[in-house]
Amino acid sequence: MLYPYRASSVKNRQRFNFGVLYPKSYSEAHSGADACSIQTEFLVEGACLSSLEVTVRFLKLVDRSVRKLQKGPDGRISFEPVALLEVDGIRFVPWQQAIECEVRVPACNLEALTTAPLVWEFAFPAKDETEPLHDVSGRMVGQIVRKQEAVQGTVEITAACAADGLFKVRVHVKNLSCPADNGSGGMSRERAMAHSLVSTHILLGVLDGRFVSLLEPPENLKDVAASCRNIGAWPVLVGNPGDRDTMLASPIILYDYPQIAPESPGDLFDGTEIDEILALRILTMTDDEKREMRSTDDRARKMLERTENLPMEHLMKLHGTLREMRSWEEEMP
Repeated sequence: MLYPYRASSVKNRQRFNFGVLYPKSYSEAHSGADACSIQTEFLVEGACLSSLEVTVRFLKLVDRSVRKLQKGPDGRISFEPVALLEVDGIRFVPWQQAIECEVRVPACNLEALTTAPLVWEFAFPAKDETEPLHDVSGRMVGQIVRKQEAVQGTVEITAACAADGLFKVRVHVKNLSCPADNGSGGMSRERAMAHSLVSTHILLGVLDGRFVSLLEPPENLKDVAASCRNIGAWPVLVGNPGDRDTMLASPIILYDYPQIAPESPGDLFDGTEIDEILALRILTMTDDEKREMRSTDDRARKMLERTENLPMEHLMKLHGTLREMRSWEEEMP
């Protein structure tokens, strides 16, 4: 959900997502332009007892439809899909939501990975959920139906000894979902997205070892660091500066030890967001625009409430922060 945080906005009707792994059949139909896998390679300084922890995280799309209760002449009850249902002043509209999914691979010994690669399969089943809607008198007037499609895939982990006490590790994540052919002569992007892994990223941890920065490797490891091939995910060190036990392989390029600015009061959903501009934009929305924002998504509603209740001193902190001051003499040649 991006600004202006309403279902009617063009960029929320046709989204662009980073880190999408489409079903293999869809990827092949588009000559691989829409990837079905990502790969990250990195270096670990370790020994015989060193082990690796791998966690894959992604979003799974959920189609939310709104249905109105209808009673026929014969008294039979049915639920008809509608574009808008208002219940006691609260609007409900169809929308595409997402849930967070996590695949946690058991810790694996690095030395063992050099002789026997690990292939870890995962699957998330299709699911339908129905939420009844009642008016203030308790009478049922409709329902919200949330539908999600099945996804499945694999995490492949291999390692090789790059030097004495140094491992080069590869993690390869594939989407192996197989959507049924609906006979339309080709899978639509919307259908493919329902079976995709969205915003896919990989969290890496090492026990009894240390990761090597690929952005600033030691002089003696620059060549082997440069040989690491990353496709769709780029690993950086995360945590406190100096820590080398955790890496994040992200679909967007980051520096080592990325951080959210401490002045940021909360998530505004926009990547590399400019908090002050977005907060002011939200505050200048019309009442009708805010009403649509509330009805589109529950997280958007909470974001609106947070922004409207933001104390002035917090808003002023967003107006600009000076960091890393240096004297003008340092800039002299």
